[in-house]
Amino acid sequence: MRAPPGGPRVLLRKLREIMAEPISTQDRLDRIVVLIAANMVAEVCSVYVLRADQTLELYATEGLNREAVHLTTMRADEGLVGLIAREAQPLALTDAQTHPAFSYKPETGEEIYHGFLGVPVLRAGNTLGVLVVQNRTMRTYTEEEIEALQTTAMVLAEMVASGELQALAQPGADIAVRRPLYIQGVSLADGVGLGHVVLHEPRVVVKNLIAENPEAEVQRLETAIKAVRASIDALVERGDVGDGGEHREVLETVRMFAHDQGWLRRMREVVLTGLTAEAAVERVQSDTRARLLRQTDPYLRERLHDLDDLANRLLHQLVGRDFVAAAEALPDNAILVARSMGPAALLDYERANLRGIVLEEGGPTSHVAIVARALGLPAVGEVENVTSLVEPGDAIIVDGVAGEIQVRPRPDIEAAYAEKARLRAKRQEQYRALRDVPSTTKDGVAVELHLNAGLLVDLPHLAETGAEGIGLFRTEIQFMVAERMPSTAEQQKLYRAVLDQIGPQAPIVFRTLDIGGDKILPYMSQIEEENPALGWRAIRIGLDRPGLLRSQVRALLKASAGRACAIMFPMVATVEEFVRGRAIVDREIAHLTRHGHDLPTAIEVGVMIEVPSLLFQMEEICARADFVSVGSNDLLQFLFAADRENRQVANRYDALSVNALRAFRTIVDAAKGTTCRVSVCGEVASRPLEALALVGLGYRSLSMSPAAVGPVKAALIAAEASGIAELLARELGREDAHDSLRPTLAAFAEAHHIPL
Repeated sequence: MRAPPGGPRVLLRKLREIMAEPISTQDRLDRIVVLIAANMVAEVCSVYVLRADQTLELYATEGLNREAVHLTTMRADEGLVGLIAREAQPLALTDAQTHPAFSYKPETGEEIYHGFLGVPVLRAGNTLGVLVVQNRTMRTYTEEEIEALQTTAMVLAEMVASGELQALAQPGADIAVRRPLYIQGVSLADGVGLGHVVLHEPRVVVKNLIAENPEAEVQRLETAIKAVRASIDALVERGDVGDGGEHREVLETVRMFAHDQGWLRRMREVVLTGLTAEAAVERVQSDTRARLLRQTDPYLRERLHDLDDLANRLLHQLVGRDFVAAAEALPDNAILVARSMGPAALLDYERANLRGIVLEEGGPTSHVAIVARALGLPAVGEVENVTSLVEPGDAIIVDGVAGEIQVRPRPDIEAAYAEKARLRAKRQEQYRALRDVPSTTKDGVAVELHLNAGLLVDLPHLAETGAEGIGLFRTEIQFMVAERMPSTAEQQKLYRAVLDQIGPQAPIVFRTLDIGGDKILPYMSQIEEENPALGWRAIRIGLDRPGLLRSQVRALLKASAGRACAIMFPMVATVEEFVRGRAIVDREIAHLTRHGHDLPTAIEVGVMIEVPSLLFQMEEICARADFVSVGSNDLLQFLFAADRENRQVANRYDALSVNALRAFRTIVDAAKGTTCRVSVCGEVASRPLEALALVGLGYRSLSMSPAAVGPVKAALIAAEASGIAELLARELGREDAHDSLRPTLAAFAEAHHIPL
């Protein structure tokens, strides 16, 4: 018993007619199951919809008892229908009742049926329900019949995803596609944002599912495939990472999939069942995504991104839309949701209506996270599959404090977060009240608080927070957002604008170009390295390509004419590297003097302490450098051999561990008795408890994100530096010192009423 010739196409045409009729949702579903049963030559056709509580509810049936509709439910781990929903794979059985997962529901009257064919109703790889046909006889279903039912399920998926079926849901039994979601990610930027989803790369919404002429659709598909292959080949052959920042190895993988004949054959087969080319691409990608989402192999799951990328390119080609996303005018209270995003893309958006960012990729030290913090936007990263779980316009809450998001939150959750946002705003007002209060401890120890910055947009925070200056200006961000290497004149223009904006009295430390590792410039060829974090980066590139470093130093010196200039080298591993870097500065000073240029009133050259080898040359480096600043992010990463971007190991060390605190103490002790100033510009300075520990060790200058100035200052003015110093001296001197002093320091702060 097989479907009649041309069955799938006839079925799809009739489905389109039913979808266009002005009838109720339940009547539409009832007519659809009758049509499918007749077309498949089956006595039964049933539609089950996944509910928010992860149970499956019978929404329509032809052949089973109609009274069971909206009454029959089963768990997602129950029965054959639950098995299909869980595995997201078709299931064809000659005799369903002999299968170990078979579950009998007496109210349905299905005990007389043996042949069983069920397929998942999928959208973007997520299960929305299950479509089933059954026969009285022990029937063997053909591949063509399975394919036809899967194609039909795609039409049902759009009906479910549109929210149309929500009107049929019983009170408290919402369908899963609109269910509230709580997803844990990683905090990228502090704050709480409430708003609505805006996709950074809007999905192509396939409205026209059913083809008028399948042969013509095959031709459209093949033409689009050729165009996508050619565009990817061109990007790869260019040898750079332009056009949106795609890395070469990613493009190579996408190109490999684009030339896969099996992938093209699969889409062609689906088109011939009666779908449009766009619908076929979406259908094949949804099936593939469903399989890969259920894989435990991390390599296979990673390939999902590559296939998504390729499918998106192909869909954009088919509808005649550019693949590269363009920042558009944002609606009110927009929350940007993206797989990944660079700092330049974020800065393209109008910030007035932007309330937060959610990313599938990107860790706390990623460049987009740095920009998000500069803009004061709450951000959460490493939120798996989020771009497929949300729809544009969905209500969403971004909790950058806890690193979590709430999608389509319940009213009580939304009210709780709104109150949390109000309390946070009130707390910020209290911090603003401290703006002009000196950052001095109760026992009279003055601590300078500076800002970390990298963009002109950061600089107004200097006046807002009352910070004394810029302790770290990341010059590489200008290079990262540019389409080509900035010239010396362009660099000088930016540095002069920075200096003019902060005023003549505020000190500023410019860190020279810190590229390489995870910071790849879009116009520079990437060098393959086994371990980029420990490879050719920062000062190593500057010393090996002195023209690049000389250009930047010259721009800094010329921009600083008539005022003080402080230049800091990153990633210095030996005293000899610093000596070579300082020689380049001296050479540029001599060059400018020779050509009659005005010079800065004072020139200081310093070192960022982030490579552990310098801990054993601290006396020598302090004798040669004008200042040193601790880059705690990399220092701790290297000290504990734990990649800070790797969630499996990033939390295995603590900045308040005995090891880390002794390293910080080594640095500050080496500077005592010398003219070398010492400060901290890494993330640890941004956290109140860690800042207290640093002051207790002897640091008197801290640089941090703008949002951290208020909380850190509030903690400092409530503390006595001498008490913390005594506590640390005692604890660090013990032979049985605990791994981490965090509990001890937290208890001290609580006992002395220090706000954290």
